[in-house]
Amino acid sequence: MSAAPRKGVFARPLVDYVLRELDPLVARQGFGEASLLLQWREIVGARVADICAPERLQWPARARKPAPDRPQEPATLVLRVEPGFGLEIQHMAPAIVDRVNAHLGWRCVVRVTLRQQALAPRAEKRRPPRPALADPASRARAEAATQGVAEESLRAALIRLGEQALKPRRIG
Repeated sequence: MSAAPRKGVFARPLVDYVLRELDPLVARQGFGEASLLLQWREIVGARVADICAPERLQWPARARKPAPDRPQEPATLVLRVEPGFGLEIQHMAPAIVDRVNAHLGWRCVVRVTLRQQALAPRAEKRRPPRPALADPASRARAEAATQGVAEESLRAALIRLGEQALKPRRIG
């Protein structure tokens, strides 16, 4: 007996909708898909991504009647580079080309062209909130409750948890 197909409306991941809308926009810049832009940091690493970003893929002009046995010519990746880092990125270009091609799964890019222009400022990482000052009475109750725990690291974690759970809350 086979299971009946499920009926109803199921939620789809937001990424399915976002990528569908982004792909036509990035196609105008020569990119076949948005993943190169969205995953740039993972592709080239944080250090390189902090000083350069992909701007477009420039494809060579196609012949009016392409030969059926000739594959598509590879593209040139245009990178926007922070001023002062052009020479460094120029030296890293072969590695960047290899990583981009590995990500895309084929020999899509053969060279890199640099355009020195400041990148848009990234949002700074938020600092974690500072822990609130512990209430001495809550700490004493948490320490008393964990008196029988032998493992020191577990006991310390339980005390921190107990402090937060037993801390008096202000209302209003």
